[in-house]
Amino acid sequence: VQLQASGGGLVQAGGSLRLSCAASGRTFSSYTMGWFRQAPGKEREFVAAISRSGGSTRYADSVKGRFTISRANAKNTVYLQMGNLKPEDAAVYYCAADLNWPLVVPLRWGQGTQVTVSS
Repeated sequence: VQLQASGGGLVQAGGSLRLSCAASGRTFSSYTMGWFRQAPGKEREFVAAISRSGGSTRYADSVKGRFTISRANAKNTVYLQMGNLKPEDAAVYYCAADLNWPLVVPLRWGQGTQVTVSS
């Protein structure tokens, strides 16, 4: 599967942004999907994951209640709706895919999309 993330940009603190990740290749619904992020000087960290059917989700504690991951298997796309953004949410966001649940070490990575949050 190949992954293409989009939707990043500049947003003010408290604002919202929706990231999308379009997949091509093998059957999208076979994959657990997730989002990770990496801020400058920091390690890449887990943000959210969603199971193949979309029935199960997991979030990092830092984004619970503010971010929502969802997927549209008919469109081969996974989304990350981000709300009440904080300056510490600024990072390059990567979508990822794996065949296992929960998602721990992704099999595939997409290219990143930059999210900048101004205070």
